[in-house]
Amino acid sequence: MGPDAHTTIVGVIGQPVRHSLSPMLHNTAFAALDLNWTSVAFEVAAGQAAAALEGMRALGIAGLSVTMPHKAAVAEFVDERSAIVTALGAANCVVNREGTLRGENTDGGGFLASLDRAAAFAPAGKRCLVIGAGGAARAVALALADAGASSVAVLNRTAARAAEVAAVVGAAGRVAQAGDPAEVGQADLVVNATPVGMNEAAAADGSDWLVPPMLLHQGQVVVDLVYAPRPTPWLAAAGAVGATTVDGLGMLVHQAAAQLELWTGLPAPVDLMWQAAVAHGGV
Repeated sequence: MGPDAHTTIVGVIGQPVRHSLSPMLHNTAFAALDLNWTSVAFEVAAGQAAAALEGMRALGIAGLSVTMPHKAAVAEFVDERSAIVTALGAANCVVNREGTLRGENTDGGGFLASLDRAAAFAPAGKRCLVIGAGGAARAVALALADAGASSVAVLNRTAARAAEVAAVVGAAGRVAQAGDPAEVGQADLVVNATPVGMNEAAAADGSDWLVPPMLLHQGQVVVDLVYAPRPTPWLAAAGAVGATTVDGLGMLVHQAAAQLELWTGLPAPVDLMWQAAVAHGGV
């Protein structure tokens, strides 16, 4: 049965946003839970996040998933924020409770859940290396530190930006030394949180890779947050040298599942969402 006058609406805001798998993932879950809810995509131009939130409030939209370029603005304009949103200055989810809008961020939790599912990796006491200094890198680095990682080294072409991420992480955070093979070799977990993983041209010439895959080795868990192509050239090269590899599809699924649980208060059907992600976009 399709939407009707009693359907609860949620959505994803971003620009561009039509490629987003979030509505498909959430609608798969709503059908499995037999909920009269539906998720849609809203194309929202940069600078219009505050207006979108007022529209959410006025229309009674129950929840929003938030993607680029709105995560920082949404964190600023919501009525309430989780501790993680405050620390990151970014929200990827909004929950509407009778007109009070609360910002949440499920990226880090989704990342940890994907690591556990794909590689049975627990960060406690482990040495971690995060490549990148954008919003995804911040969320991942903070989640690893909160989960008890012994160190979270941040590697970025611009050391000052790496230092900003390390500061968010707290005591476990530090700036990694670029070009130091030991920095890579001693890590238990290496996470690429940059878009370079999807660059086919970089497969033939490693100059675009801050961490060339030949520095990786068996016994390490290596993650690329990019999920298309699947696997990315960087992740395929990491697998070829014996590392255990994890792509970004799991993080996508688990962060979407956590959003659904925040909106509905119900456990998400994660396995069904996984199957839908693989069928529709994880190829």
